[in-house]
Amino acid sequence: MTFRFNVFGKRMSVSRVEAQWQLFNDSDTGMRARVYDVVIPPELDESELARYLDDIYHERSSEAHPRVILLD
Repeated sequence: MTFRFNVFGKRMSVSRVEAQWQLFNDSDTGMRARVYDVVIPPELDESELARYLDDIYHERSSEAHPRVILLD
């Protein structure tokens, strides 16, 4: 299952692969690039993903993009 987010103006997605969450940068052309330097704890529930991404990427917050938004 894949969840898509607007992370302070940047499109990202999170997929569950076996027992792990994997984070990706999504492009306008539909390509995805894996983000290896952010590890999402495997015990997080899908309902906690937006809050976790908000905590990790909060420095990208702006007036135009004040929070992480689930797109799907």
